[in-house]
Amino acid sequence: MKVLYNVTVNIDEEVHDEWLKWMKEVHIPDVMNTGYFLENRILKILAESEGGVSYAIQYLCNSMSDLEEYQDKHAPRLQKEHTDKYEGKFVAFRTLLEVVHQHD
Repeated sequence: MKVLYNVTVNIDEEVHDEWLKWMKEVHIPDVMNTGYFLENRILKILAESEGGVSYAIQYLCNSMSDLEEYQDKHAPRLQKEHTDKYEGKFVAFRTLLEVVHQHD
């Protein structure tokens, strides 16, 4: 069962451009380099939000056990790096989704 790990982030407009560059060039490559994810994407949420810009960052992995291992071994450090860099400038929440069907 493939699992989609979705991280929804609302980032303050004042740091938005820097944050997006850092996500593309540093954070997401660091997450992908752990070897647990097959692919990723950044999606901008089109609904207007107050006080920031919202994104869904999605990572696809092969199984729940892979995701749990990532969360145990790597997520705390990577999330801390994000928090240390942008503390007070973002709100994030995470959602796990089972891939039921994908039509190629």
